[in-house]
Amino acid sequence: MATKKLRARRLAQRLTAGAVAIAAVGALAACSGGTSSASSDGAPSGKLQILVSSADASDAAFRAIDAAFEKKYPKVDVVLSSVSNDNYPATKSSRLTAGNVDLFVVKSMWETPSYAKSSESDDVRLAKAGGLVDLSKQPFMKDYTPTVLAAQSIGGKQYAVPTGVSYSTGVYYNKDIFAKYGLSVPTTWDEFTKVIAELKSKGVTPFGIGGKDGWPAGLPMLGSVGSLYPSSSDKQALAKSLWTNEAKLTDKLPVKVLDETETVLANAQQGSAGAGYDSIPAGFAASDFAMTPDGTWNEPTIAAAVGSKFDIGYFPFPGSDHAKDNAYLNGKIELQLAVPTSSKNQTAAIAWLKFFSQADNYKDFLRKSGFSSAQPGISTSAFLKSIAQYTAKYQPAWDQIWVANNKAGQDAVYPFNYPALTPLGSSTPEQAAQAAQTAWAAAF
Repeated sequence: MATKKLRARRLAQRLTAGAVAIAAVGALAACSGGTSSASSDGAPSGKLQILVSSADASDAAFRAIDAAFEKKYPKVDVVLSSVSNDNYPATKSSRLTAGNVDLFVVKSMWETPSYAKSSESDDVRLAKAGGLVDLSKQPFMKDYTPTVLAAQSIGGKQYAVPTGVSYSTGVYYNKDIFAKYGLSVPTTWDEFTKVIAELKSKGVTPFGIGGKDGWPAGLPMLGSVGSLYPSSSDKQALAKSLWTNEAKLTDKLPVKVLDETETVLANAQQGSAGAGYDSIPAGFAASDFAMTPDGTWNEPTIAAAVGSKFDIGYFPFPGSDHAKDNAYLNGKIELQLAVPTSSKNQTAAIAWLKFFSQADNYKDFLRKSGFSSAQPGISTSAFLKSIAQYTAKYQPAWDQIWVANNKAGQDAVYPFNYPALTPLGSSTPEQAAQAAQTAWAAAF
């Protein structure tokens, strides 16, 4: 026991300041085995505290699962806390430190390449420190697609349940507007820019962007990287070459990523920098703009806003001059749920995950969340079926491959410096790239 505590303490000393308390709590709980709550008949009982990062569709899906779970297990009181993405890391840290969360969303749950070990995510470090329950031998883990589990494996072990897969590099479009002006779905960058120009010539705003929340304005950047670096190996090679300083963010192709991102941002609705992400579905439904770059996770919300007003389409961001490079959507493993070893009710947490994983319950979650299935043989929605040609070959998005350097400045976090571009900032693509390169180089 003393040896295990010592190992965890030494590891915690190497973590970032925000993760020290988390790992310490997790490691100590791992030594004690944690606590749980169950009624005399073995059924789960007591309070089950769940913490997730917020999105309207997935929040509704979680609430539906919670209600069904409470109906089956009436002695359990499920308390769902949904926190904005910007505030989630701090909230997660404080809740874990206080030991008042039983099930929570982990981030960046994948093995970090050897060249970037110093930037391993806090959640991965937490798992390695003994702060997360090992779910590898739980029977319900066999319900999930092996390749998805392989992608999130840490040291050969499973510490999270993948709630689904989402695609982040697509563009929703109003089919009625496209038909009205004789526009076809663009498959190359040249075709895309011509669509943008034609829409503007007809007085139609091309894009809707929720720039106030920051990250939605980065979706065109992910799309551009997905096209200009179309395969997983292309993206991995780029990431490694940046970490080894064999490539620069001021090179031709990285600057083109920012050029294309700026093109989208410059052709968004007036006031896009101050528009909230949640306002975009209503604007799209009102035909205030013809297209919006967004993930498949938001389709239920967008579809509900549009109703029967017009048909919705979706295509991969066509950033390359070659159509074959734009043939597939890039995606990510969606919200991954883990049980901290500091949980006061591990029995209920494991029971919830088992319940969630059952086919009927999981299908209901997928229908409401808009996620694509992380389990084999699960039927999908009509929308997901309509984009099957773009998802036949899974390609991880750039944010699933890139590992930020904690020593680099804010300009190199992504590392493509899209927040500096007009109208979010005031820089040209070249200026934004130079600032990113300067921040990146300073970390070495």
